[in-house]
Amino acid sequence: MSDLKFSKEHEWVRLEGDIATVGISHFAQEQLGDVVFVELPDVGKQVVKDGDAAVVESVKAASEVYAPVSGEIVEVNGELEDDPELVNKSPTGEGWFMKIRLSDASELDGMMDEAAYNDFAASPG
Repeated sequence: MSDLKFSKEHEWVRLEGDIATVGISHFAQEQLGDVVFVELPDVGKQVVKDGDAAVVESVKAASEVYAPVSGEIVEVNGELEDDPELVNKSPTGEGWFMKIRLSDASELDGMMDEAAYNDFAASPG
């Protein structure tokens, strides 16, 4: 079992202290197909839970990446600009998008663990 928490918008969070590393789930990258471009937020930007944070474009579609938690962007994964397919290769590893300093840790309480998320992602509709 992983230490990841998942949102209903298919983002994941890995918490280290008050810093949340954020990316999209394996399920989300499968739905997108081959990722060709990632637009990351600026470091220092304030994001709000469920608000727009980044954009991921694939051969099929462009999709918003939402902030699963509120806080300040403290780091972005610059590797994705040169190598966006990292999102496909390693969605919960090297393909992370951003790191957010949490402003409200209680926002994590409503997120799903991996087992609950997998059930959610597998359900129709």
